[in-house]
Amino acid sequence: MPSLTIENYVKTIYQICARQGGEPATTGEIATVLQVSPGTVTSMLKTLSESELATYAPYEGVRLTDAGKALALRVIRRHRLIEVFLVQTLGLSWHEVHEEAEHLEHAVSDRLIDRIDAYLDHPKTDPHGDPIPGADGSIEHHHTHSLAELGEGAPFHLVRVLDQSPDFLRYLSETGFTLGARGQVTSNRPEAGVITVQLGEVQETIGQEAAAKLLVSVGKMPS
Repeated sequence: MPSLTIENYVKTIYQICARQGGEPATTGEIATVLQVSPGTVTSMLKTLSESELATYAPYEGVRLTDAGKALALRVIRRHRLIEVFLVQTLGLSWHEVHEEAEHLEHAVSDRLIDRIDAYLDHPKTDPHGDPIPGADGSIEHHHTHSLAELGEGAPFHLVRVLDQSPDFLRYLSETGFTLGARGQVTSNRPEAGVITVQLGEVQETIGQEAAAKLLVSVGKMPS
C-alpha cells in the first residue's frame, strides 16, 4: 500500500501537470506546493521513478506513468468525495473542508469511498466545482473560461474555483461569488487590474488576479 508521502507526491505532480497542459512538473514547483526543500523532492522523485510511478530526468522535470496517474486519481477521488460528504452530510462550509479532506484522504479505503459515492448519489463535482474521478479513473472535463477573460456584457455561470484557501473562499462567500452564481460582466479593465460584474441586484468589483481563479461557463442570463 502506498505511503501517505507517495500519495501526496503523485497527486501534486498530477495536478501541476494538468494545470500546465501535460508539461512535466519541475522540482521547484513540487517543492513550493508541498513546502519542502528541492533536495527532498529530488530524493522522492528518484523513489517514484524506481517504483515505476513516474519518469524523472534531472533539469527536465517529472511525469507520472500510467500507474502513477491511476494512483493520483484514486487519491483525488477520495479527497473530493470526502469534501462533498463533509458539506452535504455534516454541514461544513466550503472553506472548511479542504484541509480536513487532506488528512482523511489517506485514512479511508477505496471500498468506503465507493460507499460514500453511492450514498451521495454519485456527485460529478466537489464543493469547489472540481470534477470527481470515477472509480475507473475516468474524469470529465468541461470547456470553461476564467472570469478575467470575459468582455463587457458577457453573461456567466460560476462553475469552479481554483484557489481553495479558506481566506479566499470566505471572501467569495462574502461578495456573492458562490458556486452556481450567475452574473454579467459590466466592465473589464485589465489596465486597472479590475473587473466589475452584476450579481443579481449587486455590483461587485474584484481584481484580475482573483477573477483568473474563477472558472465560468458563458451563456444567456436566466429570464
